[in-house]
Amino acid sequence: MTRLSPALIVALVLALSACKPEDTQDVTLVDMTAETLGHFCQMHLLEHPGPKAQVHLQGMAGTPLYFSQVRDAIAYQRLPEQSLPIPAVYVNDMGAPGALWDVPGKGNWIPAETAFCVLGSIREGGMGAPETVPFSSRQAALAFAATEGGKVATLDEIPDSAVLAPVDIDPNPAPPDAAGDADFDARLRALTEQ
Repeated sequence: MTRLSPALIVALVLALSACKPEDTQDVTLVDMTAETLGHFCQMHLLEHPGPKAQVHLQGMAGTPLYFSQVRDAIAYQRLPEQSLPIPAVYVNDMGAPGALWDVPGKGNWIPAETAFCVLGSIREGGMGAPETVPFSSRQAALAFAATEGGKVATLDEIPDSAVLAPVDIDPNPAPPDAAGDADFDARLRALTEQ
């Protein structure tokens, strides 16, 4: 039986470890809670209607950045200042059972790159800007566009102008009312009970 020298064993171990595939980052979905804040606005996300997004950055496993609008997450990806690799972006599937505009759902996250998005609908996102409304199926997106307006596009088809252009927002929105506060409380309870 031939014995390998210690130097040869070390060389083999180093050579084999160099062939090992790079460890991939865990990009497990992290559902929102009542304390979850939007990255840009630093406001509680559950207080805002419409679909949300979470962006996972390389080296920040388990702590995604959340966005109160899908439009904002896409803009974040395309900003020249954004320098960290993004291994995953998830968005709410607004065609999922139980997904409503005021309560977009819990656990209905889909990869942004597989979503069919409606651009230019009459719906505004959580911060009052035009929203990019995601669906897991083209048929659901087309049905939404038929009733709410807009056109369907995949993530790669969304022009920069749809997410990076400035938006005129009404500087004098209607003040909140007691019915709106009660509605918010009911939506918040519904999310925390799921």
